Amino acid sequence: MIDLKIVRDNPDLVRASQRARGEDPALVDTLLDADAARRAAIVDADALRSEQKALGKQVGKAQGDEKQALLAKGKELAEQVKAAVARQSEADEAASKAHRAISNIVADGAPAGGEDDYVVLEHVGEPREIENPRDHLEIGEALGLLDMERGAKVSGSRFYFLTGLGAQLQLALLNMAAAKATANGFTLMIPPVLVRPEVMEGTGFLGAHADEVYHLDKDDDLYLVGTSEVPLAGYHMDEILDLSDGPKRYAGWSTCFRREAGSYGKDTRGIIRVHQFDKIEGFIYCRPEDAEAEHQRLLGWEKDMLAAIDVPYRVIDVAGGDLGSSASRKYDCEAWVPTQGTYRELTSTSNCTTFQARRLSIRYRDENGKPQTAATLNGTLATTRWLVAILENHQQPDGSVRLPDELARFVGTDVLTSR
Repeated sequence: MIDLKIVRDNPDLVRASQRARGEDPALVDTLLDADAARRAAIVDADALRSEQKALGKQVGKAQGDEKQALLAKGKELAEQVKAAVARQSEADEAASKAHRAISNIVADGAPAGGEDDYVVLEHVGEPREIENPRDHLEIGEALGLLDMERGAKVSGSRFYFLTGLGAQLQLALLNMAAAKATANGFTLMIPPVLVRPEVMEGTGFLGAHADEVYHLDKDDDLYLVGTSEVPLAGYHMDEILDLSDGPKRYAGWSTCFRREAGSYGKDTRGIIRVHQFDKIEGFIYCRPEDAEAEHQRLLGWEKDMLAAIDVPYRVIDVAGGDLGSSASRKYDCEAWVPTQGTYRELTSTSNCTTFQARRLSIRYRDENGKPQTAATLNGTLATTRWLVAILENHQQPDGSVRLPDELARFVGTDVLTSR
């Protein structure tokens, strides 16, 4: 949730953010009205409780008819208090619902617009000329790295098997990401991939994109995560953190699940858009004033990983209308895919400011010892989709794939060939 004080003090800022996202600015007025109604309900209930308390003292001193009259009035007042408390509860619920309906405030400087209104910040590396390039699926099948047909047989469309060196390549990629993360002060985590509703909702994944999430209902009421950002955000839920020595950084290694609802017919070939994949996600807790600098650091660590796989890529500043509800600003790194002749997302890093932590009640103590809401950030450090860019950019005329030196050390071979 955004800071309610900002909504009260500067509603035009929040309305502008809503417009930048392509969302309804009238939700701000709905929240302001609900907030006013909630505060009025609290005042009414408190006044009646105070009156009830004072009456109780009078009853203790009264006798005879006066006492009976006061008892009768007390009974009537108790009903009024009960009704006022019910109104307060309803007002609280309405205000909370209105508060949660508003996405995070888009950062100053982020582009306005939708999915196609991003701004390219830089290009790194030049796409090399590849005569008659083969796509990652053709390469993967020829080298025995990938089996989509049996994946579909076992689990349905958009599932796959990584086989032989394909499995080794993914493990090598993730191990390289884990090694780099820990060398940079991240604590490596293998989190649960099933989380409770309050954790999924608290991170902002049950809003506009709720249809992307797998839900185990009936007796379980648990959600399969689409990123380890979710359990890592819930890790310190309802806690006060010690950030006196700086940010807390975690790197979560997990299998991730996405329904890919609404993407029918898109990227059905290969492993670009699938229901299950593995990923290492960086996640940071810090003071709000440190969040922007941490965001740049996360982007730097992502770029370091992309340098290790030696693929051409670009960095884009994502427009407000393409941000998730939790993100205030987001940078994507998109790698060149030769057979598509375009750049495709490999990493994403978001500054969620205090939005998630406020929902999950994650705080720290300031220099005066007073609890304050923390900030959270996340960023991709490696994922299964990276195999697409690796295979296509490093394919050789003889059908093999030559791996960049740093990745090759983790795989144990510098060339992938059919066996």
